Amino acid sequence: MLKNMIIAIDGEASSGKSTQAKKVADYFGYSYLDSGAFYRAITLFFKKKGITTANRIDKNDLNKISLNSKYNDGKNSIYLNNEDVSNDIRSIGISKIVSDFAKEKTIREHVYKHLREFSKNQSTVIDGRDIGTVVFPNADFKFFLYAKPEIRAKRRFSEINKDDINYDSVLDNLNYRDITDSTRKIAPLKKAYDAHSIDVSDLSIDQVFEKVLSIIEK
Repeated sequence: MLKNMIIAIDGEASSGKSTQAKKVADYFGYSYLDSGAFYRAITLFFKKKGITTANRIDKNDLNKISLNSKYNDGKNSIYLNNEDVSNDIRSIGISKIVSDFAKEKTIREHVYKHLREFSKNQSTVIDGRDIGTVVFPNADFKFFLYAKPEIRAKRRFSEINKDDINYDSVLDNLNYRDITDSTRKIAPLKKAYDAHSIDVSDLSIDQVFEKVLSIIEK
């Protein structure tokens, strides 16, 4: 394997991007980056200032935001200005508003800068939107995972495992996300022309991993 390799994993919502990215990182001993966590951290920063919509941010505040990530033994820790916010960024309050902040161009550019800086001197597996098209167009390997909505909804529903949420609502949400992700102006869901597409509909996690691994080690 080459040094300072970049492996980018993109794909549809709930297609298993993070799961595969972590498995690849663990297998090769590479660093792992969840780009979505950086958007959540920035959202948390502004929420603490009482700002819950991206159109109200002071763009100069972005210069006050430092982001970092540490991945050890399968655990991914996210740091906002040197503070571990791994749990805080997964709150329902952040989940409800993060998509609005992630669509803001200046915020995306700030995240891009940190992603590139983080991976500059170390081999990294990164999952998230536009990783292989915008952030790392020259990544050594690019993957795009997709599956039937019904399959993704079942997987997501089993992960949530809450009595007040039913399968149909999860499926409706995924269908809505597919439409909005594909049609939004900023960072739409788009497969890089040179990405390896993998239909994960009828594959187990290990089977998908074997496909990814066979391409990397070819």
